[in-house]
Amino acid sequence: MTDPAPKPRRSRLKRWLRATAIILVALPLVAVILDRLFPLPLPAPDAGSTVVLARDGTPLRAFADRDGVWRYPTTTARVSPLYRQALLAYEDRWFYRHPGVNPYALLRGAVQGALHGHVVSGGSTLTMQVARIIEPIPHSFGGKLRQIFRALQLEAHLDKTQILDLYLNHAPFGGTIEGVEAASWAYLGKSASRLSRAEAALLAVLPQAPSRLRPDRHPEAARAARDKVFRRLRDEGVWTSGQVSDAAIEPVVARSLRAPLAAALLAERLHRQRPRARRIVTTIDANLQRAAEDHVAGYLARLPPRSSVAVLAVDNTTLESRIYIGTGEFADPERAGHVDMMRAPRSPGSTLKPFLYGLALDDGLVTSESLLVDAPQDFGGYHPGNFDEAFSGPVSVSEALQRSLNVPAVDMLDRVGPNRFVARLASGGVELQLPDGARPNLPIILGGTATRLEDLVGGYSAFANGGIAGAPRYTPDQPARPRRLLSPGAAWIIRDILASNSADVEGAPLEGTIDRHATVAWKTGTSYGYRDAWAIGVTDGWTVGVWIGRPDGTPSPGQYGAVTALPLLFQLTDMLPTRGGVHAPRPASVRAVEICWPLGEPAERTGSPLCRQRRSAWTLDGAQPPTFAERDPGAWMSGRLDLRLDAKGRRLSAGCHAPHEQRVTLARWPALATPWLAVADREASTLPPLAPGCAADSLAVATPIRITGLRDGATLRQAPNGSGPLRLAVRALGGPGHVQWLLDGRLQGSTQGDASITLSLGEPGRHALTALAGDGAWDSVRFTVLGSPERGPETRDLRLRAGR
Repeated sequence: MTDPAPKPRRSRLKRWLRATAIILVALPLVAVILDRLFPLPLPAPDAGSTVVLARDGTPLRAFADRDGVWRYPTTTARVSPLYRQALLAYEDRWFYRHPGVNPYALLRGAVQGALHGHVVSGGSTLTMQVARIIEPIPHSFGGKLRQIFRALQLEAHLDKTQILDLYLNHAPFGGTIEGVEAASWAYLGKSASRLSRAEAALLAVLPQAPSRLRPDRHPEAARAARDKVFRRLRDEGVWTSGQVSDAAIEPVVARSLRAPLAAALLAERLHRQRPRARRIVTTIDANLQRAAEDHVAGYLARLPPRSSVAVLAVDNTTLESRIYIGTGEFADPERAGHVDMMRAPRSPGSTLKPFLYGLALDDGLVTSESLLVDAPQDFGGYHPGNFDEAFSGPVSVSEALQRSLNVPAVDMLDRVGPNRFVARLASGGVELQLPDGARPNLPIILGGTATRLEDLVGGYSAFANGGIAGAPRYTPDQPARPRRLLSPGAAWIIRDILASNSADVEGAPLEGTIDRHATVAWKTGTSYGYRDAWAIGVTDGWTVGVWIGRPDGTPSPGQYGAVTALPLLFQLTDMLPTRGGVHAPRPASVRAVEICWPLGEPAERTGSPLCRQRRSAWTLDGAQPPTFAERDPGAWMSGRLDLRLDAKGRRLSAGCHAPHEQRVTLARWPALATPWLAVADREASTLPPLAPGCAADSLAVATPIRITGLRDGATLRQAPNGSGPLRLAVRALGGPGHVQWLLDGRLQGSTQGDASITLSLGEPGRHALTALAGDGAWDSVRFTVLGSPERGPETRDLRLRAGR
């Protein structure tokens, strides 16, 4: 009879195998159910703080999250290999081998705790630490089980690099600092990618007790903890004894915690544009930005109260901005430090003039030395004056641009057309803002409009880039939007004119800077009422713009472009790296030609008697235009006059003849320029009188005028005991129209017909008084004013009634 015992044994084995299979099948299902019921509380990728970085990764400004935590996003690949070695060797050397939990480490920690009565090693893996970082878990037995569950979840959902990235970005480092990158910048002032061994060991141990080990508050405790890491890495053979000995010499030095604040307004601008971005990389050069901000901080001391400064420097090759300063002092309420003056529309003053003359060159209207007239003129009721209220008579295009003369610029805009000028600037990226309902007009060339500093800098970059302007770029992915503004030849000529400008301008104490800044093509501007001072410079490598003023738009008397903004511009261009040659190569479309004044024709086609002044000019595309004709149609006449004269040199009109006639040619200067001409030039251009008996012709269009009330060559002196400046009433007789009065070239006022004008003669010395009519008729007298005599017992007024 056989033994029946094997059947029950086989039955139990089958049941055990069946139960095991059920468990093996059920465990994953249970895990899936638990995972669905208790999903991982992973941080949202677009949540948290934001850091704006310079092009080399240096933080410019950080924006804390809603909890006030500072965190600079980074990745495992971006941190130093030394830090990764120290972290993994000290915290979890089996990180890449375990499934999130290390049973041996847990058992070892429990046994050591039982033997010593306190925690010797926690047994937590890096994955378990990440679980506690992303979710508050109590330090209890139940909490430990929950931590293990979360660690297993992390390993199931993420790879090892993603888990390590979570630790690197969220580990606590004391105060409101989270993540190794933020801690490295906060405590050490450098990126976590450039840590030394000592610094790597310090940051590896700091999250164990961030408050107790903060190096800025407890350097000795931090050093002891760091050295403990050294010993662990040495014992495990990660670092050699020599490497550890060298690293241990390095002291624990940490600066006090402070948030970075460079290019603050640019960072704020980009953060508003990309509110969900956690890491924004800019084109800013951190070293240049800091140096520029230091320059501006020192420069503010010389400016009036409530003044602010804006600076923009772009690389001409890429149009990437390397310096962006939107305010003189960020968050200073007195200076409205929260207002970004880079984007604030302000009156550009005279900074638009280079674009105007460049467009005139492209149109073939002028060469670089064409003759213009700086004299009082009437443009349909608009009477522009110069910044210093003086006039210079005949000037070249180069001189008019370099000296920023207003009347020639208005004259040029009138010929080019305001609508076309504004449209050309807009197509090149320089947007001009006019009041609602206003149309482009002549005053815009003197600042009667508004634009932004960044638009001007983008426009001026055309002078270094062959006439192609573009938008300054603030991030590497921002398009430059290149646009043709001028031809290569026109851009080259304008830059050459601006680069030849003397820095020793009137009112700007910059002696000795002419040769030093010969490579900087610069232009200044001042808005009406001293509200805005501008200076913009172009070199081979850089375009730099400076604005100075008050954000609230109130005036700063005495502060203007040449004396206020230009010195700072030169300071900034001096500190920028140099590159390239002194000047861009001259385009083939530009050629040097000798021209003659007053006709403006090539010297090779102008006879010697007609060439009163010889000028070396840049011409564009072979265009050699003559001098502009008179603006007044009633006063128009050709610059080159062919005349018939009788034997006594008197003019013969049409149909009038005389024995021994002779033919002569005169080169006429513009009528309004006549008072400023040398005697020889004036005589050579003077129209001979009409011969007796000849009918009047159309050449003598100007009605003669003469000044009364002051004799030519007179000497004037204040009456004894007189007070105040010497006052004198004069009038112009013979001129029925508008008459402008100039004292030493400076406009004093205007009269209509023979009305009188009262002048104040406060300065002793020799003076010249000129009356200039709109048709070019003029008269001038010279006189001398003596200093006031000693006061006598009587006081009386001096009244002069001298005449000519």
